[in-house]
Amino acid sequence: MKSITRRTFGGGMLAALATTGFRPTALKAETPPDLIARKGVLQLAPANYPETLVWGYNGAVPGPTIRLPQGTRMTRRFQNELPQPSTIHWHGIRIDNAMDGVPGLTQDVVEPGATFLYDFVVPDAGTYWYHPHNRSYEQMARGLSGALVVEEAEGGPEVDNDEVLLFDDWRLAEDAQIAGGFGDMHDWAHAGRIGNWITVNGLGDWRKPVQQHSRHRLRLVNTANARIFSLEAQGFAGWIVALDGMPLDAPQPLDRLTLAPAQRADIIVDVTASVGEEAFLVSFERDGGYAIATFDVTAFARSERLDAPSPLPPNPVPQLGPLETARKAALLMEGGAMGRMGGAMMGGQMMGMREMAGAGKIWAFNGMAEMPDEPLVAAHRGETVRIDITNDTAWPHAMHLHGHHFHQIGSNGTAGPLRDTLLLDRGETAQIAFVADNPGDWLLHCHMLEHSAGGMMTWLRVA
Repeated sequence: MKSITRRTFGGGMLAALATTGFRPTALKAETPPDLIARKGVLQLAPANYPETLVWGYNGAVPGPTIRLPQGTRMTRRFQNELPQPSTIHWHGIRIDNAMDGVPGLTQDVVEPGATFLYDFVVPDAGTYWYHPHNRSYEQMARGLSGALVVEEAEGGPEVDNDEVLLFDDWRLAEDAQIAGGFGDMHDWAHAGRIGNWITVNGLGDWRKPVQQHSRHRLRLVNTANARIFSLEAQGFAGWIVALDGMPLDAPQPLDRLTLAPAQRADIIVDVTASVGEEAFLVSFERDGGYAIATFDVTAFARSERLDAPSPLPPNPVPQLGPLETARKAALLMEGGAMGRMGGAMMGGQMMGMREMAGAGKIWAFNGMAEMPDEPLVAAHRGETVRIDITNDTAWPHAMHLHGHHFHQIGSNGTAGPLRDTLLLDRGETAQIAFVADNPGDWLLHCHMLEHSAGGMMTWLRVA
């Protein structure tokens, strides 16, 4: 089946929007005590296209936004009504290990028709999200993800509106159905599965009325399989106040913002566009910028802008110990198209690239193209860990650590902002450090989902 190109599909969609006034309607759902993964339909494409068959939580794409106060307990019963086993990973939450949702490491898969009770306390305020961790490259591409917002116990910012925006891309065929080829080795060996249609909260034309000089907290989440978003806010002035859920020491002026898969950013913006104008979030692609979220300025909120916001209250993350005495490890990333790797270990033996590809593996960590038997790091609880990561591939990778947040260490030894997902460009090296305060076995993997499935995963033990 031929796939729709971004240019032809986008052009058709823009024409339809201009002539029909159509705005896609996402499925809605309230936050319930249960999360049910099941098939559904969504009007992703314009009205003259059929609805798209999707997978969602509780009949919604994205799934219900879960909001709860910092320090409280969250309980959700996951019910799997999919034709595949699944789990839920609560991305970015420093969670009890048994609740992390990683098959084979923290729990068994939840088979079709079965249930699993997720029950944990949320220690940190911030913007997080949830998604499957079994066949993620397919299940997320079909629509399974949702936002988890933990609100500050005290000291949160004063804003007129608090909005979660989940960015995704979809690979649609000419009939507006999700294209197959989830195991396509070309995708796996290159940048990953890149879609041809971008949505915000499940909508291809997300819009919201706002007022001039109103202040908004926008919680931005990249839920795409592999797309790196380069974003700019036009008609706004603002600040970045948190990354991957963790507050910055001081708000940073908002300019161009890069969000790799799984990364989040909290921004506080004031509407500077005039009444009757529009403000935009623009996604920059190779062929130019595209407005993916539109804000219609309909009135005045106040006569002038508010003062700059204060920093968000910090989360209770332990401070790094001396890096000189930290437990050290090294991670070498190899493989993929145009790479230099000739082979890697699989099943206890060395295999060449052709054999690896036949087994669905095309990448390696430290010469291993599958989950190793031994952890990359075995740390004592409370110990500071330092990992040197080298991207010896021709492609960028978004490295995500479960159960912890880490600092990227600069060349001068200074610690950058806390994150749980780090984008490394091709040929780049980086050093991360964190306090291993959360006991259990924790996954470390590339969040370009095809790369992870293709061999880019390892694990750490904290005891």
